Amino acid sequence: MALYSSESCLDCHRVRFVLAEKGINVEIIHVEQDRAATADLAELNPYGETPTLVDRDMVLYGTWVVAEYLDERYPHPPLMPVDPVSRSRLRLAMYRVQRDWVEAGKTIETSGGEKKVAATKKALHDSLLASDDLFGLTPFLLNDELSLADCALVPLLWRLPAYGIDLNPKRVPKLSKYMDRMFRRDSFQRSLTEVERAMREGD
Repeated sequence: MALYSSESCLDCHRVRFVLAEKGINVEIIHVEQDRAATADLAELNPYGETPTLVDRDMVLYGTWVVAEYLDERYPHPPLMPVDPVSRSRLRLAMYRVQRDWVEAGKTIETSGGEKKVAATKKALHDSLLASDDLFGLTPFLLNDELSLADCALVPLLWRLPAYGIDLNPKRVPKLSKYMDRMFRRDSFQRSLTEVERAMREGD
């Protein structure tokens, strides 16, 4: 199994977190470090984008497609509930995380417009601030166990200093405790690239 990844890509980090949590043995190919990998990726994925997973003869791309495949292919530890109602609720939470927070992070990373970036930073900051109580309901994001929702969100939270977003722990005590616990998690630490570690240097 091989994952074509990028060293600072938010979506790639989400998949690397899933891989690390499940302890899956995988070759991670950082396309920035391998010119041939870029050409290979263009042949494997019609969009030429990371993350792209190769598992024997199967090629998968699209962050959620890859993440859910890994969860089903390697069921232990499970990262989604078993029953359909709980799975649907968690998928809805993941959809909200994607629409409200992850897409804002991508806008901050890629937009060239200063006003748009500034407005997006403020919206993301305020939305996380307003969501503090959400992180006190259960040990993990709306679940008693770590799930794909956490794998989607935590890499974004790790990048907040790099986005220029400073959350005062006194104003988000529950979210701060969640972040500290998740950042210390062994699987999350193993999911980080050196480029990503540098995003919180001196933190």
